[in-house]
Amino acid sequence: MSARVLVIGSGGREHALAWGLARSPLVGEVVCAPGNAGMAALGECFPVAAVDPRSAADLADRVRPDLVVVGADDPLVAGVIDALQARGHLAFGPVAAAARLEGSKKWMKEVLASAGVPTAAYRSFGSADEGAALAFLESLAAPYVVKTDGLAAGKGVIVTESIADARDAVRSYLSGAAFGEAGRTCVIEEALRGPEVSFFVLCDGRDASPIALAQDHKRAFDGDKGPNTGGMGAYSPVPASIASADLIDEVMEKAIRPTLEELRRRDIDYRGFLFCGLMLDPIKGPHVLEYNVRMGDPECQVIIPRLASDLYLHCREAAEGRVETPVQLSDVACAGVAMAAAGYPPAPTTRGDVIEGLDAAGTKTADDGRIVTNGGRVLTVTATGRDLASARDRAYEAVALISWPGVHYRRDIAAQALT
Repeated sequence: MSARVLVIGSGGREHALAWGLARSPLVGEVVCAPGNAGMAALGECFPVAAVDPRSAADLADRVRPDLVVVGADDPLVAGVIDALQARGHLAFGPVAAAARLEGSKKWMKEVLASAGVPTAAYRSFGSADEGAALAFLESLAAPYVVKTDGLAAGKGVIVTESIADARDAVRSYLSGAAFGEAGRTCVIEEALRGPEVSFFVLCDGRDASPIALAQDHKRAFDGDKGPNTGGMGAYSPVPASIASADLIDEVMEKAIRPTLEELRRRDIDYRGFLFCGLMLDPIKGPHVLEYNVRMGDPECQVIIPRLASDLYLHCREAAEGRVETPVQLSDVACAGVAMAAAGYPPAPTTRGDVIEGLDAAGTKTADDGRIVTNGGRVLTVTATGRDLASARDRAYEAVALISWPGVHYRRDIAAQALT
């Protein structure tokens, strides 16, 4: 067998997926849409909008892949999987009805409540409910947590000790000033304490298989300071000092399987990656902060290099509704450092800066063939090692070789795990 795989997306996560799929002895060709400069080194890239279901399905009709893998949240929420399946293509990822777990935080919390999954107490409010939202906020103790209901590129969550900042967030969300329609419904919830970890599983519509734990670094600056971002770095595995050895079994029993059962009760067949964001509260135990319906970015970039089993087989079996091949991880650690453009967040102040020292990913090729910046988080530098300390050292050694005007990155990725 020599399969052709179409990977839909353009970020570092999709580059990692394409790289992992290309390693399979069953895969002969990987093509991407729209891809990026790094993905172009793996296979042909087609200039198709990832979030347009019809365009994605039209491309699949032309290239006739054996499997389509959709990497990001917005195409999944938009129904790209549904469009591909309607044309007869085997596609890996949840359909739009299942992708609501990420597309609507309000709906996700309702599913968790119905399934009896431990999660933070909450209330949701619409744009006409500003007064009630502010009153509920006042009833809570700091820190305050305010989230957009819809997708906001990983930036729609504020956690703050300041009641004034929390009020401003509620007003800017509900008015649409901050995130448009994504914020006109918001979720306010009690704050939980403890370390936060990311847990990834593979779902086939019937059950789920654990993949790995990772820890992301959301804040923009060292010491977990500054605004939330899409993620400034990650590492895997997570040490026992942070996540106990029995955590995976506990979360599978108390969260993942009850959630999938609740979805089935709603006639929703969930196939694809499921990303469970967990707060490990030292008193209340693990609670689900949120679900995402894909691999994380940058967590994907530190999990795929650890995978010892066949990513193509896993994705194909899940898409077919029959996960049979056990997920296996190699005995290495992986660390990743996100390098961002000046001005991120909320947005880069320039684009098109030439990147020195790299043949890279998360980028765009200029007309003269040079690699240039084209977004906020431009690329993630990852490295493996026999342990986390060596993986982290190797990652930062590589980061030191890469530069462009205004580049910034955190210098403390995985530091907490090493202390």
